[in-house]
Amino acid sequence: MSSWIQYPPTGLATLTHYTLPQGYVASCGCTPDSTKYPTAALSQMAYGSSANYGPGCGRCFNLTLVNPVVSTPPFQPKETKHIVVKITDLCPLSQTGWCSGTPGRTNQAGAQLNFDLAYPSDAIPSDFFPHDEKLYGYKDFGVWNIEYTAVPCMPSWRGARDSSALGSVRALGSSGCCPAEPTGSSEDTCPSYSDANGLP
Repeated sequence: MSSWIQYPPTGLATLTHYTLPQGYVASCGCTPDSTKYPTAALSQMAYGSSANYGPGCGRCFNLTLVNPVVSTPPFQPKETKHIVVKITDLCPLSQTGWCSGTPGRTNQAGAQLNFDLAYPSDAIPSDFFPHDEKLYGYKDFGVWNIEYTAVPCMPSWRGARDSSALGSVRALGSSGCCPAEPTGSSEDTCPSYSDANGLP
């Protein structure tokens, strides 16, 4: 069994973003309609599995932007922006990438956790990430330092009242697990698929 990151309910992390097509069924097996609302992948060693679903599936987090990891000169946003996301996917472990954090190692920004936001997305305003294109010559800093807080999905997540956005795809059977409101209890939280199936 792998040694997963046991992270506190609040802390510092990094935030990247990736393209997730609307209607796509990601690692947890959450319903296609979950992509109509803000979702993210969580770095593998915090997600709790190297494949399919893990204890991170279905959890909700309030992510608050702090500042870009790399910007010269340093960029300080004039306003504080945050968003509540539901974890529907895993960001695979790598040796040097942003999802390289393990219990004994941080990524290059000094964070164990990385959230990979599904963005661009119709669920998130196009101007969510602050920028100064006139000064820097671009709008996307790529990687942000953030503060995260674990929050109840109901009512915090925008998709919480849309039944079609909750749960996992039935056709996946035991290959999908996406609880509407995981609390950490074995009754409502996904086990580690890779641990249960002897995967590294």
